Amino acid sequence: MDSELLNSQVRVVTIMKGLAAGQILTMDQMAEAIHRMQKLVGCGVFHIQSIWLFTRSDLKTIVIPQSAFGIINAIASSNDWPEVLSSVPMVFFWVWINLLPFAIDNQRQAEAILEDRHNKPWRTMPSQRMTEAQARILMLLLYPVSLFTSLRLGGTRQCLALMVLGYGYNDLNLADRSWISRNVINALGFCSFASGALEVAMNSPLSFSGENNQTVVKWLAMIGGIVFSTVQTQDMADQVGDSSRGRKSMPLALGDGPARWMIAIPMVGWSIVCPWFWGAGAVVHVVAAFLGLLIACRTLTWRSIEADKRTFQLWNLWMAGLYTLPLLSAGGR
Repeated sequence: MDSELLNSQVRVVTIMKGLAAGQILTMDQMAEAIHRMQKLVGCGVFHIQSIWLFTRSDLKTIVIPQSAFGIINAIASSNDWPEVLSSVPMVFFWVWINLLPFAIDNQRQAEAILEDRHNKPWRTMPSQRMTEAQARILMLLLYPVSLFTSLRLGGTRQCLALMVLGYGYNDLNLADRSWISRNVINALGFCSFASGALEVAMNSPLSFSGENNQTVVKWLAMIGGIVFSTVQTQDMADQVGDSSRGRKSMPLALGDGPARWMIAIPMVGWSIVCPWFWGAGAVVHVVAAFLGLLIACRTLTWRSIEADKRTFQLWNLWMAGLYTLPLLSAGGR
């Protein structure tokens, strides 16, 4: 297949050179050129889609929410909101390009492929759109790209932190050995993506000095606590696949019932604490508490795989709602 595509590339280049030199093509040559160009375009689309599938399921969890965190908090902390809005494409790209090599490294592992055959068979590796060797080469090429992007746009510290966390998560299997280490890495990863997106949106490094910066740092610490105590919502629907690879996620390590209670209680608690932290109005308090209580009740009551998937979607919506609190604050902090 690769040699055929290479021959197509060579043939198209040869025909283009002939055209540049003033050569008149025959009908057969024109048909051949069109056919080979279609093959090259189709191949390009195939590989772009394969790369896209690595991050498709993380759009709702990482790319959109963490980008939104950076943009919203930058607007809340800055008077120059038009400049912040102009950085939106760069913020989304920074989050995505730092996620992509991590996702490839995660999904190319043999255990991950086995898990995805149960949970996400449409992904690049279980659908055999790419070999493990090809995925490894692509991952090794993309890590320098993400670092170069961070050096240019901002978030370099977070980029390096994500590389370390990715190594621990994927290569040291820290996410499989214990639900505690799994949740810790997830929490630190969320904070790295969120703070990196904030730096790109503000076009300046995040510091610990100044009242506004200290508030943002406290907010990031709270986000880390929220993720650590509730991110296992995503594991409830994946228990079959996680069991097949020996992953000790919370529902598998502690049992389905206790894990659900360990989601429900913090959900309600954080839904009360976060609006209070930002001094939000009564309406915001009620909406946040209602959504948190809804997710808690769903977690405890509806326990099918499809219901758990829907609950996790609501969890992502709840997280996105929390990210808007700095703008909804009745005066900020």
